[in-house]
Amino acid sequence: MLLNRKQSGKRWHLRPDGAPKVTGQLHYLTDMTLPDMIHGRVLRSEYPYARILSIDTSEAEALEGVYAVLTSKDVPGLNRFGIATPDQPVFCEDIVRYVGDAIAAVAADSPELAALALDAIRVEYEELTPLNSTDAALAPGAPELHEHGPGNVLHRTEIKRGDAEQAFATCDHIVTETYYTPRQMHAYMETEGGLFVPDEEGRLNVYAATQHGYKDRMQLARIIGCPEEDIRVVSSPIGGSFGGKDELNVQPYGALLALRCGRPVKMHNSRKESVHAGLKRHPMKIEMQTGMSREGIIQAHRVRITADTGAYATLGAPVLNFCTEHCLGPYAIPHVDVEGVSVYTNNGLSGEFRGFGGNQAIFAMEGQMDRLAEIMNMDPWEFRRRNMREKNDPGPLNQRILVTDGLSQVWEALDRSELWQKHQQPPADPALPPWIKRGVGAAIAMHGAGLGYGIPDPAGGRLSLNNEGKIEVAFSYEEFGQGLIATLEIMLCDLFLCSTSDLSIIIGDTDRVPHSGSSTASRSTTMAWMALQRLQTPFRSRVLTVASEMSGIPADELVTGPGGIWRKGQLPAETSEVESESGFIVSYAELATQGKAAEWIFDTKFDYPTTPDNVVGGHYLYTYAAVAAEVEVNTLTGETKLLDTRHVVAAGPVINPMGFIGQIEGGSVMALGFTLTEDAVMQDSRYVTTNLDTYLIPTIQDIHTNLEVEAIEDLPEGDAFGPRGIGEIGSVALAPAITAAIHQATGVWVNRLPVPREQLVRPLNVPLQEGVSPS
Repeated sequence: MLLNRKQSGKRWHLRPDGAPKVTGQLHYLTDMTLPDMIHGRVLRSEYPYARILSIDTSEAEALEGVYAVLTSKDVPGLNRFGIATPDQPVFCEDIVRYVGDAIAAVAADSPELAALALDAIRVEYEELTPLNSTDAALAPGAPELHEHGPGNVLHRTEIKRGDAEQAFATCDHIVTETYYTPRQMHAYMETEGGLFVPDEEGRLNVYAATQHGYKDRMQLARIIGCPEEDIRVVSSPIGGSFGGKDELNVQPYGALLALRCGRPVKMHNSRKESVHAGLKRHPMKIEMQTGMSREGIIQAHRVRITADTGAYATLGAPVLNFCTEHCLGPYAIPHVDVEGVSVYTNNGLSGEFRGFGGNQAIFAMEGQMDRLAEIMNMDPWEFRRRNMREKNDPGPLNQRILVTDGLSQVWEALDRSELWQKHQQPPADPALPPWIKRGVGAAIAMHGAGLGYGIPDPAGGRLSLNNEGKIEVAFSYEEFGQGLIATLEIMLCDLFLCSTSDLSIIIGDTDRVPHSGSSTASRSTTMAWMALQRLQTPFRSRVLTVASEMSGIPADELVTGPGGIWRKGQLPAETSEVESESGFIVSYAELATQGKAAEWIFDTKFDYPTTPDNVVGGHYLYTYAAVAAEVEVNTLTGETKLLDTRHVVAAGPVINPMGFIGQIEGGSVMALGFTLTEDAVMQDSRYVTTNLDTYLIPTIQDIHTNLEVEAIEDLPEGDAFGPRGIGEIGSVALAPAITAAIHQATGVWVNRLPVPREQLVRPLNVPLQEGVSPS
């Protein structure tokens, strides 16, 4: 099915949060205010690496209108946080490890007074030489940033299969290349912040952006030293996350200040503070050596991955696991030698980011495929097909995976696309000046969904008929722009043939929802769908049984529909004034009055799938994508423009066409920045780019209008996992497609992102056309 903004064979469902968002009426969590509210700020280190000799807060504490000044001695519980490895101090005790480390926090009557109080805190440092690169951190004798070592290594990975050394000796052709990827910002519109409210019962209410409210609650309880049930986390709506708000950010400081002051505390990072303290995509160096036979069959693949995780772990280890898994691509390679290392440095924090290490790995692997194809003088798409895994093959880590035809389907669909056909005859336009070159490239990807084998991946949900007569669904997922609420509405309307006015959707509130797991790893859509499949039968049975008892009509002659219960075959064509129709039996509101409220509540819990397999973190469920891109390169300036793209995505049934396109479009724009413009440059472990005025994210001027998305909805018979999440798959394969197109246009192989413009500048070997200026 070809999806575009003009036509589709599916019903287009308007997002319930769409109008409030585009009109500016929606209140995000950082928009919240309360009477008697005060303002919190955090004092952060001005040095990337230093020893703290003393902290004097007396001046700040003496300021009128300042209600609290907190340091490490004021943390009642664990003075650490981190989803996987709690190694980041809430407040540094004796060492700061990056510009952005927290030293103290204040609460005051106004943001301005809070800033003044921060200036009044006196910190004496002994500056140390920062480890400003992974090479420096791994050098013999380098100071260890953490006691849990060894050295400055957070995590190591490896895949060893066959005998790569011997296989390379027999290869007819070998390509060796080193790829470099940037430190990318999430650049969400709503920076980190929230409102923290202690109530009269002694509980703390946290209104702050996260992708895992229950995990935040657990971490905050450890810091505060209280039972988890004493904390409520409300985590929707969010003005963008993309992984960057998955980890705690302002929550420890807002929580501690609110409890100390007994008043609501608002915190909201400035963009500069967000840049300094917030997470970024891991910059990586990926060394690859790939060998093949004279027939163009890959025999051996050697990879060395080095990731800069920054000062603290965050999710650096799982990101490296994911990168390691995906650096083999969707290819059958008998001899493999892969090693990865994630390294502590004094640079800015790196952590979870849309694509989760897949972007870096796929850029490198697809680059190898294009270089190998050129050596063979073979069409690069045909070269991929020759080396692709078969559908029944094990996964990249030799693990058991769910069998689908997705990989071959996306390959075939892109192969016959009009855009890819341009690659056979490179586009030329005689009207263009000679320094403008055009080319077309393509890339393919298989991308893991869910958290992977051996990692707790709980799911579940609640379906009920509430007291207001609404079909209510509750999940602990969050709405951070991905269109989850609209997708849930469509699922429920399809299941029960009801209208959206019959629904109540509760998400992102630990007091009101069951534990459904994290809103990460493209898992929410699949997990919600699986939960509703388990819940629909007992719920429908209950409502039809009670309706039968009330009406005297056998339950098997009744169906759910708009407004309530209907006779089979008599559902209305329209949902307005449904109760005036002759087939209408009883409303949901009337049903809700029958029996106890608890009798209308249905819960499910399940894990997907966490049975240990060959390796921890290897995935069972994958989505597949193929991308073609046409670019225009100005060889006088080195500027590259993306003219046209086509995405083919195999992710199961499309539930929400508008959301599907939105996710692919959004992922593509983020990937465009990753490829051409974005790099959070650091010098001596200090950010050079500290605001969005010097950090070049794509704007509307950079986004081409011709983007086509083809959705392949086929799933094998009996597939129990339904629609796959597509929040990441649109972002992972565009970079290698663009760099392949650049190569066709200019002959230049790009191995570093963002693409260095100076690498594409070429002397003009032809005279200027009359009246044409190179400017």
